[in-house]
Amino acid sequence: MSVGRPIFAFLIAVAIAAPAFSESPKDQIKKTTDQILSILTNPLYKGPSKAEERRRLIRKAIDERFDWEGMAQRALGIHWAKRTVEERKEFVGLFEDLLARTYMDKIEGYSGEKIVYAGETIDGDKARAFVKIITSRNKEIPIEYRLQLKESQWLVYDISIEGVSLVNNYRTQFNSIIVKSGYEDLVKRLKEKQAYDDKKERRS
Repeated sequence: MSVGRPIFAFLIAVAIAAPAFSESPKDQIKKTTDQILSILTNPLYKGPSKAEERRRLIRKAIDERFDWEGMAQRALGIHWAKRTVEERKEFVGLFEDLLARTYMDKIEGYSGEKIVYAGETIDGDKARAFVKIITSRNKEIPIEYRLQLKESQWLVYDISIEGVSLVNNYRTQFNSIIVKSGYEDLVKRLKEKQAYDDKKERRS
């Protein structure tokens, strides 16, 4: 199971403190993306000795902008309804940790790619914001953020990269594991991935 499969374009998935309600989803993405990139380019957080503080700030940003429970529920699909309250809480935590670490691993590889904010659509409490990443070889990578308005905040619940939904990708992987070997095996694999990442971070 490639639950940790990195996707470079995931690096601009929105983050830091909650913007005002009057700001559009696109404006919020631009504002928070700029804030994240400012952390990465700030000399105060450069180098291995600053990695823990840098990642702490990025993680805080991610936690404030992503609807982890909504993403986890969508990723688990039809199997969500079968889980107890305790199982759901555990799964959300594991899924959140998986995505957050994948994000941080990739965002730290940012090397000045150009970000273009291409527009948005809003339908009630749902929105889509469109972004393009221009690589050093002038390749365009289209990104679509799907957001939902909750308590005056636009929270990301899915990201499509070059037409491929992140949540759907995980849902396919998770469903395959559950059907073949059960929900408990999925949780076991996620915990093993978490333990591996913990060990790797302690060594770094």
